[in-house]
This record gives sequence, structure tokens and C-alpha cells, in this order.
Amino acid sequence: MPSGYHAIPNLIGLYAERVDAGDFAGVGELFAHAVITSEGRDVEVRGVAEAREMYEAWTRRYPDNGTPHTRHVTTNLVLDVDDDAGTGTCRSYVTVFQALPDLPLQPIFTGRYHDTFARLDGTWHFTRRHMITDYVGDLSRHLNHPL
Repeated sequence: MPSGYHAIPNLIGLYAERVDAGDFAGVGELFAHAVITSEGRDVEVRGVAEAREMYEAWTRRYPDNGTPHTRHVTTNLVLDVDDDAGTGTCRSYVTVFQALPDLPLQPIFTGRYHDTFARLDGTWHFTRRHMITDYVGDLSRHLNHPL
């Protein structure tokens, strides 16, 4: 059985890959057993369909390739894993970069993720993602709605 010390960073990386690819159905699958919350918002998003719908509603995808033209860079992972119990937590930083033909590459968002995980039937899953906004740049070409 894979250790959470390997599986959890992979899940965090898969999230970034799928968001940046505009694969919001795939993002939803990552949160099949999870709830998503955000600092300062009284909303809980639960499961595959709600997660997919949230990303589709909020994140702009461009017709040239169906992506948001972003790169989510997740760093400073602080992992705490109990492989015997099949549970884990991770605190991390996220910086989102965006570039478009008329927008030079730039950071548009920084924040933190506070995640929890569980191993279910031998596979690690997100059980919670709490998102915290730290600094905001020009999100006008990234979000469909203002923060």
C-alpha cells in the first residue's frame, strides 16, 4: 500500500495539472470524498458534481485550447501522515501564474491550502480542502466572477 507521504503530494500535483488543463470533471473526481471550503465564504462544496460545477462556474477557459492559461504552483508542503490510521494533513502555499497573448506572464494569486486526506479501500483521497487567499493580482482574465 502506498504511503501517504508519496500519495498526498501526488494528489496535490494532480489537482494543479487538472485545473491548468481545464479538466474540471477530473478536478471534481479528486474531491469525490471531500468538502471544499474557502476562508471568508460561508459555502461548502461537496463531492464530484458540486466541485466540477464550482470550477466551471468560476474559472474562465479560453477557446483556443480550453484551458485557463494558468499554472498553479504548489510549494512549501508540510505533511503529517499516519499511514497506520490511513489519515494525513498537508498545509501548502499556492501561486497561480497566468499568461495570454495580451497579458505577460505574471502571478495573479497567492494563497494557502489546508488539506486533509484519508485512505479508503487502499487509495488515498482528499477529504477536505480549505482555501485561504493571501494576495490577489489581476484576476480579471481568470475568474468569471469577482472575488
